Amino acid sequence: QVQLVESGGGLVQPGGSLRLSCAASGSNVSINKMGWYRQAPGKQRELVATITSRSRTNYADSVKGRFTISRDNAKNTVYLQMNSLKPEDTAVYYCYADNYFANYWGQGTQVTVSS
Repeated sequence: QVQLVESGGGLVQPGGSLRLSCAASGSNVSINKMGWYRQAPGKQRELVATITSRSRTNYADSVKGRFTISRDNAKNTVYLQMNSLKPEDTAVYYCYADNYFANYWGQGTQVTVSS
C-alpha cells in the first residue's frame, strides 16, 4: 500500500504562483508515473500533468507554458510549479502515482485563484 500526501495549496490572486508537493510513502515498491489531476466543482476530474521515472512529461493544453512538473525519485516526491494562475485553475488538486501493482491517489489539496 502506498500513501500519497499533498501540500502547498491555498488562496492566490490571478497571476500569482503556487507550488504543490506530493510525497509517496508506505511501500518498498518503486513508483513509475506520478502526476497531478484536478477537479473543479461540478466538473469531471481532469489531467493536469504527469511525469515518469525517466522524467518524461505530459501536460494538459490548458496549463502548458504556465505549469511545470518535476520529481525527486530518491524521495518519491512530485512537484507542480504553477505560475500565471487563472481563476479557471481553481480546483482540488489530487496527486497520482502508479507502479506495477496499482494506482494510488492522494486526498487532494485546494487551490483557489481569486481576487
